[in-house]
Amino acid sequence: MEKLLDRISDEMRNAFEAAGYDRELGKVTASNRPDLCEYQCNGAMAGAKQYKKAPIVIAKDVADKLLDSEVFEKAEAVAPGFLNLTLKNEFVGAYVKKMRAEKKYGLEETPSPLKIVLDYGGPNIAKPLHVGHLRSAIIGESIKRIARYMGHTVVGDIHLGDWGQPMGLVMNELKVRDPKLVYFDENYTGEYPDTPPFTVAQLEEIYPFASKRAKEDEAYKADAMACTYKLQSGQRGYRALWNHIINVSVADLKKNYEKLHVEFDLWNGESTVHNLIPDMVEHMKQGGYAYISEGALVVDVKEETDTKEMPPCMILKSDGAALYNTTDLATIKMRMEQEQPDKLIYLTDKRQELYFEQVFRCARKTHLVKEDTQLQFIGFGTMNGKDGKPFKTRDGGVMRLENLIKEINEEMLRKITENSKKENHEMSLEQQCETAKIVALSALKYGDLSNQASKDYIFDIDRFTSSEGDTGPYIMYTIVRIKSIIAKYAENGGDVEAVYSALQTPVNDSEKQLMMELSKYNTSIEAAYEETAPHKICAYIYGLANAFNHFYHETKILTEEDASKKAGWIALLILTRDILETAIDLLGFEAPERM
Repeated sequence: MEKLLDRISDEMRNAFEAAGYDRELGKVTASNRPDLCEYQCNGAMAGAKQYKKAPIVIAKDVADKLLDSEVFEKAEAVAPGFLNLTLKNEFVGAYVKKMRAEKKYGLEETPSPLKIVLDYGGPNIAKPLHVGHLRSAIIGESIKRIARYMGHTVVGDIHLGDWGQPMGLVMNELKVRDPKLVYFDENYTGEYPDTPPFTVAQLEEIYPFASKRAKEDEAYKADAMACTYKLQSGQRGYRALWNHIINVSVADLKKNYEKLHVEFDLWNGESTVHNLIPDMVEHMKQGGYAYISEGALVVDVKEETDTKEMPPCMILKSDGAALYNTTDLATIKMRMEQEQPDKLIYLTDKRQELYFEQVFRCARKTHLVKEDTQLQFIGFGTMNGKDGKPFKTRDGGVMRLENLIKEINEEMLRKITENSKKENHEMSLEQQCETAKIVALSALKYGDLSNQASKDYIFDIDRFTSSEGDTGPYIMYTIVRIKSIIAKYAENGGDVEAVYSALQTPVNDSEKQLMMELSKYNTSIEAAYEETAPHKICAYIYGLANAFNHFYHETKILTEEDASKKAGWIALLILTRDILETAIDLLGFEAPERM
């Protein structure tokens, strides 16, 4: 379905052409003076020099060709040469009615679907998720959903940190605490226990303890490195113990990601590509791409057009050990072989931009990817506290993600309980708790996603959980209000199914404005995909919610005596609800039935 702005611009281009001017001058934009008009065209200003005419003369010539337009109620030429445009109510109503009838409300899916692998999440095994993992999970999940909605095939991979020194630290500490564990008996040949010798809570306590001790005790650090070597060399007991660590950690990670409505298709980690590294390194050597520099194996990735220094990409350290670069390059090799993607997207902290530029260049230079494979890095900013510094707990530590979720749930429950008493709503405590979880997730996700991903933002729990302003709860209250009106219409004998498509020409300004906001849907979703920018969907639904609430306060919907007019308004509410719920699903949350 043609986007509204494209349809309007086509009408304007035809008018320019009919008046004897270049049709490309007829580009229309949203008005920067909505108090004067809805849309505007500045083509007459641009064409003045070309046609050696005053802009106002050109504008009047074009306006004359629009007197019988099916699109514009008014096309007014104003000094020094602007065209101020107002749409016909009939045109707006017909456009929205067509949206209702179209699949995905007229959104045109991509004609050339891509296979995309999206790398996001990136937690480390044996460590609890903390607030630093929040943005990758939330932004990545939304980008994945938006791309799929546009018709692409997307594979989301969490890319676990599960193979390096942290594993050795955990294993060494387990050995110190209980050296008799069968996993450390190198002469043992039997089956290993099915039950892990630790809980997730113990595991999460062990890693920071071991990490701290290793910084203070060289012998302890050496023992941990020996454990890492034994694991990576394939010793049975260490591999069995590692499997326990993986299983316990992943089960806990899935539980916490589930609370965020985040799902991954693949749970691969650094270990997945460990055995691919030797062949990849050999390929780089044989191809003449890699060489020894100061004992390390590196690949030059600088280009003639570089204005800043671009260091070589290190493949192996001087002691022959692999690095993150090595693992990421081997992962690219594996993904190309197994998934055969057209595009790879990596989502991490924006401070890793240079690192990924090196890795991408190395992957291209060594032909790990095809020439036409797209490689994209999306860097996100930091979630900060009110002091403008990275978000911390009251005692200065890094907050666990589950504690942040708990905190925002509790604050939302408090507000919902207060509101329930004030409004005299009959909600059980169980209903209040369930509603609070749903709305709290909207507060958390919308609070993050409404910001441009690359920018830092302030995490303000009071503002995020407010039911007023540009917040998740405000969007929730809007959807719940719409649902309540539709439910009351049904309770009063109205047939909701029968009026589903009974959209009509708007009869007042607020109804027209609501329809015009609805008409921006496909443009907003396309822009969110093309720019990998979920914040554009947030901006869209905030504008739509505002337009609905203005319409709601201006219009007596349920007490309207004209049944046809009432049916048209209910149909408009149903469409508004459906589009809002579709949009928030793309952001990764849902709305409750009541609040």
